[in-house]
Amino acid sequence: MADKTYNVLFICTGNSARSIMAEGLLNYMGDGRFKAYSAGSHPAGKVNAHALRTLERLRLPAEGYRSKNWDEFAKPDSPALDFVLTVCDKAAGEMCPVWPGQPMTAHWGVADPAAFEGSEEATERQFMDTALTLKRRIELMLALPLARLDSMAIQREIRDIGKAQKAAQ
Repeated sequence: MADKTYNVLFICTGNSARSIMAEGLLNYMGDGRFKAYSAGSHPAGKVNAHALRTLERLRLPAEGYRSKNWDEFAKPDSPALDFVLTVCDKAAGEMCPVWPGQPMTAHWGVADPAAFEGSEEATERQFMDTALTLKRRIELMLALPLARLDSMAIQREIRDIGKAQKAAQ
């Protein structure tokens, strides 16, 4: 289990900002132990430019992302998912597809920076705040001794990550 690569799908409604940033963060921070993907229940069709600039400001790759429907990950030939994490409240309340691999699920809701209205500087700050919240949650997930925990303990821990961070905001 120590050499296992965990597949993680981040979901938000539009798959244009939060889930894209989470995908980029985990792919970088996961150091090959994790492969992150992102999708949306109603994809926007394009990635928010502020999300890409935020990844660049964090010195992470900002190319190759696209807004896609979560149905892409419910097909029989899709990667077997270990975790499905919703990062927006709206997507968390929707009826999700049946995911290959019977993944563990959790809700890590964060405010939508794409919905923020304000100056360019304030908008950039909003995106960075969201990215840093996601980064902290991912760091907590990466610190879990996954190979030593049973599935019920892992499920509880990943759910608690979203709850503890939400209470701290």
